[in-house]
Amino acid sequence: MELHEEIWSAALARLKTSLDGDVYSRWIAVISPVSLRDGVLAVAVDNEMLKMWVENNYLPYILDAARIDSAERVSAIEITVDSSRTPAAQEAPEPEPAAARGRPGAGPSRTSRFGNGINPNYTFADFIIGPSNSFAHAASAAVASNPGNAYNPLFIYGDTGLGKTHLMQAVAHGVLSQNPDAVVCYITSEALLNDFIDSIRNNMMADFRRRYRNADVLLIDDIHFLADKDTMQEEFFHTFNTLQNAHKQIIMTSDRPLNKIQGLEARLVSRFQQGLITSIERPGFETRMAILRYKQRNATIHLADPLLTFIAENITSNVRQLEGAITRSVCYASLARQELTVDVLRNLLKDMIDFEKRPELTFLDIQRVVADDYDLRLTDMTSKERPQSVALPRQIAMFLCRTLTNGSLPEIAAAFEKTHATIVHACKTIPGRMETDRELKRRVEVIVEKLGRDPSSLLLTSAG
Repeated sequence: MELHEEIWSAALARLKTSLDGDVYSRWIAVISPVSLRDGVLAVAVDNEMLKMWVENNYLPYILDAARIDSAERVSAIEITVDSSRTPAAQEAPEPEPAAARGRPGAGPSRTSRFGNGINPNYTFADFIIGPSNSFAHAASAAVASNPGNAYNPLFIYGDTGLGKTHLMQAVAHGVLSQNPDAVVCYITSEALLNDFIDSIRNNMMADFRRRYRNADVLLIDDIHFLADKDTMQEEFFHTFNTLQNAHKQIIMTSDRPLNKIQGLEARLVSRFQQGLITSIERPGFETRMAILRYKQRNATIHLADPLLTFIAENITSNVRQLEGAITRSVCYASLARQELTVDVLRNLLKDMIDFEKRPELTFLDIQRVVADDYDLRLTDMTSKERPQSVALPRQIAMFLCRTLTNGSLPEIAAAFEKTHATIVHACKTIPGRMETDRELKRRVEVIVEKLGRDPSSLLLTSAG
């Protein structure tokens, strides 16, 4: 065994003991050592998507393990793409490039999971439902139960990373669970275009048409990519008609609404509009928390709610970033073997959080977090009850609304259904108590952290 292989073997052993088993088998065990030159340990994975995921989420932990087990001879990790060298490529059968046939339980090969195959994890059971996606989920479930008839075509649009592909492929799993012999074809529009060009170049258009027009379910990701591709649109128009006339299901996704896709032929637009058009929006706070809790369910280390709250409050753009944040956080906790705090998370996830572009806090945000922290109902924030168990948290919420938002005293008073004088009193009382009551001060700081703000910026001054 050569030196780079010995170092990698030792690093793998260390990573295997410190990482969650599923994380290790899915993302680490599929990496193979290539060489060690001038302190750079080169390793290989079998595709570009896997390379990007490992680089974005696990590279620091791999490097730390390699450094330890090489007596600091490794100073950097270089990840290359070479399917011939990876364990995944050696063990897995060659995937079908576009169509998946047969039972979903068996799943695609490891290679096809990252290629054009159907992801075995993209099922309805693994999809977290919230107000932002409930209609799209219901429509997709209906299509899975009655493909070709319920809503055909189904057009799902929304920003990147919100779950469009997940829902689309969940339909595939649903169809295959009812009919294991169904031909389900999933492909991105870019891959479809490349296949089209290759088929023309190699005089194989008959095979191209047979491949897509014989599908029982055709799933096309990022249909907006076909904009201004006139020849491809002409071909897809006829494929669309063939499938729809045969009552075969068509599902498409896009990162924008249909009427915002410039360069798409009117006849295609009109056919897409014959079915159902639905959107997926950015998940709200409650949905983001549910996603984070679900994603860490199988991890050996679970993040406490204040940490999950920090992530959910600060990473709001898409589900993919939430998944990356929870994975990185759990991996760090496993490797560093130290307690995670909000300060540690803030530094660990600083490249994922744009603090300058965070959404502004609302009065309702603050009322909700304070009520949750004190195990109160949200309505207690505006009630006329005055027991200490309610009055103190309510004053804290008033103070934080004044300190963490740009709201005026009259606006805050209206939000709490109280008088101007009541808000002024709270904004004087809480800072004074925090100066003498360390327990209260720490509790308020924790609430501020839950709100995704820096407690050190909290001004303990009267806000009259």
